[in-house]
Amino acid sequence: MPSKRVVALFSGGLDSILSVKWMQKLGFTVIPVFFSAPYFPSAKAALSAQDNDIDLRIIDISKKHLEMLKNPRYGYGKNFNPCIDCHAQMIQFAGDLLAEYDASFIITGEVLGQRPMSQNRKSLQIVSEISSYGDLLVRPLCQQHLPDTLPIREQWVDKNDLLSFSGRSRKPQIQLAKELDITLYPTPGGGCLLTNVNYSLRLADLLQYSEGTNRELELLKYGRHFRLSNQLKLVLGRFDTENEVLYEGFPGSVLIRAKDSLGPWGILEGDITDPDTIQLAANIVLSYTNKASYEEAVCYGKDFEYTINAHKVPRESLRQYIITEDKEL
Repeated sequence: MPSKRVVALFSGGLDSILSVKWMQKLGFTVIPVFFSAPYFPSAKAALSAQDNDIDLRIIDISKKHLEMLKNPRYGYGKNFNPCIDCHAQMIQFAGDLLAEYDASFIITGEVLGQRPMSQNRKSLQIVSEISSYGDLLVRPLCQQHLPDTLPIREQWVDKNDLLSFSGRSRKPQIQLAKELDITLYPTPGGGCLLTNVNYSLRLADLLQYSEGTNRELELLKYGRHFRLSNQLKLVLGRFDTENEVLYEGFPGSVLIRAKDSLGPWGILEGDITDPDTIQLAANIVLSYTNKASYEEAVCYGKDFEYTINAHKVPRESLRQYIITEDKEL
């Protein structure tokens, strides 16, 4: 009989915790993995694992995932989230780890019908088929509703020991959590930035003009983003803590701020040789510097070595540049 070791896709949510704990209760050794990228922050999953005594592996998949993200076979959800292709790719990555961890099959915390687009019966089947590891996949929380895969057909795990959750109600999961003495788990949602409309808009804009490095993807989380030209983008802090992140978190950047007045700091991404675009950037910075006069100096550069005279412009006129759904100014 194959080893009683399994690789688990772990998001940190209640379903993934239950999946891990249930299989452990059945006598399996579970190796939970979280696949990370700048838009899949791992902090929530890491804390959830720590709270529940789960030994989590965090593996960066940014490069391969971004390539898929540019052209997903099954398209996107409401925003920039290619849920079917994403789930399939993660199962593929998990399957590729089976030999390394001497594991027999893969488990997930998916529940049939819980998410109408990505966890309906058809979507779950597609994910299984295109991952190439579908026959080594077990979904412990809802497997009684699904076709038997190899671990069940070969009786590596008894299907009668698996569960039959379905639908959007979380009452069965909460009840099982009580039975398993699981008391610490996060509220649903919030893990994937690709479901966030403004992050998605910024990402779509970025991929028009760049390959999308991890640094650029990380930067999408902060500030107001202005597309000034094909060659230049401005990211402007919205409050003091974002100013600090832009200054300290992205070393080597070209920074920009009002020279003599307290206000937002920004980062210039791209070509800073065009004087007209730099003038526009400086005017925008000054326009968001509330304590500045109508006309003041703005400094920019890696060490603020350049200075340009700028003037405030009506924020309404900046709608054509800002990258956000509601054009919040």
